[in-house]
Amino acid sequence: MNFYDVINNRKSVSKYKGDEICRGSLNNMIEAAMKSPTWKNRTSFKLILLEDKNIKDSMAEFILNSDNKAKEALKEAPMALVVIAEPEKSGEVDGKEFYIADGAIAMEHFILAATAEGYGTMWIGALKEEKIKALLNIPDEFKIIGVTPIGVSAEVEPHNEKKDIKEYVFSNKFNNPYKYEID
Repeated sequence: MNFYDVINNRKSVSKYKGDEICRGSLNNMIEAAMKSPTWKNRTSFKLILLEDKNIKDSMAEFILNSDNKAKEALKEAPMALVVIAEPEKSGEVDGKEFYIADGAIAMEHFILAATAEGYGTMWIGALKEEKIKALLNIPDEFKIIGVTPIGVSAEVEPHNEKKDIKEYVFSNKFNNPYKYEID
């Protein structure tokens, strides 16, 4: 799959088949995350892979989504990834803490690699952080960036509609429309 196919095919998946994750594919996803850029090349993030059903089921109870899609996805998927980051290992400039971006970029690299490998994911960020940290023995100095189930999609729903570029992309100044032209 070429890069733009990966971008076009990536979507949040809430239903999974029970198929196991191929170790070669998993290794490719991990390597993609590890190649993500970080602030001043400081790698403040760490990855926790969850395969234990009891742990995933327990963690699902700490998801704060208004519906049960994310909870059920976490329970159904054969595996999940938790991305954590240590603020002290990254940097801060003008009140902006870069550990969040470092972890988010690593998670996005992982998610895009999962799509390229034929797996579905769902970024989950609304969670009870302290409960999950206790469940997974995550040290206090780390923050949870996000969680994603990983597995073969059991969905046939199309991707959400494409966003209108005129509403989101500007040229030089806010609200100055970018002139989107197709060659």
